[in-house]
Amino acid sequence: MNRIDRISAILIHLQSRRVVKAGDIADRFNISLRTVYRDIKTLEEAGIPLIGEAGIGYSIMDGYRLPPVMFTREEATAFLTAEKLMEKLTDPSSDENYKSAMFKIRSVLRMAEKDFLENIDGHIEVLKSRRVAPGARLDLNPLQIILKGIGERQVLSIHYFAMHNQQKSERCIEPVGVFYLDNYWHLIAWCRLREDYRDFRLDRISNISLTGERFRTQHPNLSEYIQESAKEKNMQAITIRVEKKILQYLNEQKYYNGFVSEKEVDGMMEMTFLTSFIEGFVRWIMMYGDMAEIVSPCELKTKIRELSTIILERNQ
Repeated sequence: MNRIDRISAILIHLQSRRVVKAGDIADRFNISLRTVYRDIKTLEEAGIPLIGEAGIGYSIMDGYRLPPVMFTREEATAFLTAEKLMEKLTDPSSDENYKSAMFKIRSVLRMAEKDFLENIDGHIEVLKSRRVAPGARLDLNPLQIILKGIGERQVLSIHYFAMHNQQKSERCIEPVGVFYLDNYWHLIAWCRLREDYRDFRLDRISNISLTGERFRTQHPNLSEYIQESAKEKNMQAITIRVEKKILQYLNEQKYYNGFVSEKEVDGMMEMTFLTSFIEGFVRWIMMYGDMAEIVSPCELKTKIRELSTIILERNQ
């Protein structure tokens, strides 16, 4: 990226947030802080009303706006791809909001880019899983409510179906963040009923509403929670090798058991997992015991032998 393009991009970056730190600009454009300061000075000399405060960052004086931005063909394609994802992987309310935003984006595109999007629109599809949890409501729009709760620090009331004990409960929660994993949206929140952080799958929420009550607790952000949670769970690494012919049967089960990666070794597929529940992993992998072998740890081999002995003794 040449300097003129970088300075223009920095200006757009400054308009995207209330306050932007010099370090964030340096990280995004892979430049030194000294270069950031020089580029900021260039913007100021060009008449951009910037406000800078040591230790806090830069902001643009309220009311200043850059003229309409022209998107590149690659950026426009990325927007279209995101629209397909939003349509199938979020709730109807989020999808409608994004479609509305896409009309505004398309309105400022050059004719060549508009024609290009029309040509590829029917050639991108995202297929959604048909599985629905018991009691799930297809007309529920939880994402927008959850994000509003996070942004306004509001307590949420939910009706939740817990799969492990097949029970429904009503809870008040303090939302921390949402993430998408293995075909499902998850909400991390402080559960007042359990007095601990919990992972709620959105498809198991049958009702959700804002209570109007503000919470004051300073919860960690989502990435901090996930990192800390992994440490507390004492995740254990497991390596196994399986015959290639059974890979199709493992499917999503491998993700539920902590799948990390796989590679081919000596004609077999070597798979690595991280799990905090080795007992559950033992019972799962025994279904494919005649087509799999344990590489590590030795503890896993011992548990398989113990469980096999119990099964044999009970069925003599």
